[in-house]
Amino acid sequence: MPLGRFLEVSVVAADVAASLAFYEALGFVQAPVGEAWPHAYGVVTDGRVSIGLHALELDGPLLTWTAPALRGRLDALAALGIEPLQARLDDAALNHVLLRSPSGQGLQLLEARTFSPPALLPGHASRLGYFEEFAWPASTTAFAEAQSFWEALGFVAFEAMSSPFDRIVASSRDLNIALYDIDMRSPVLVFSAPDMPARITELRDRGHRFASRVPRALAAIGAAVLEAPEGTALLLVEEGALEG
Repeated sequence: MPLGRFLEVSVVAADVAASLAFYEALGFVQAPVGEAWPHAYGVVTDGRVSIGLHALELDGPLLTWTAPALRGRLDALAALGIEPLQARLDDAALNHVLLRSPSGQGLQLLEARTFSPPALLPGHASRLGYFEEFAWPASTTAFAEAQSFWEALGFVAFEAMSSPFDRIVASSRDLNIALYDIDMRSPVLVFSAPDMPARITELRDRGHRFASRVPRALAAIGAAVLEAPEGTALLLVEEGALEG
């Protein structure tokens, strides 16, 4: 796969400790991090998705891959017509490359891992349920170009769906991504569970903060958006609700 192996969803966290405490309270596990970054950095995982918390300005949430032999991968990407927005390739720091998908999502490639996966028991899950996909808003007019882009990078793109709303999904061995044609302000990490309504009620009772405004298409399927301290949007849906 030209991008390498998926590493984390990288997000800005002004208070890394507060964000770590939030996710750990939800059943995520903290991963041991190295010293690759000069800024404060932490990682939590539920075994399916890892969230990298960076005390550093980033251009929105970034999808980050570990990509050994990064220089050679740039040649392969160039052959696909994909040019980097930014590249740092030297011996003084961790080599990394920034890309952008046609629909605007930022991608980051790192020469090496920045954390070690923690040991998790089989079947470990967070209180949020099963991580389904990372999704961001885009018009249906962008679906065809997005499909071509992600398929060139080794994803399998499925046919667009119109129920419960216009949506297209592309899948790889370690990450599903999706485009939603709804009035959504920011990317979301999507989790599902068969008892999600009860889970949402419990999270509200525990004092967790939810978005006051939910797009109509999501409200219609009973979804809710949990807000992490750093602002990451966690979309909670009942199992099967996105299949129409």
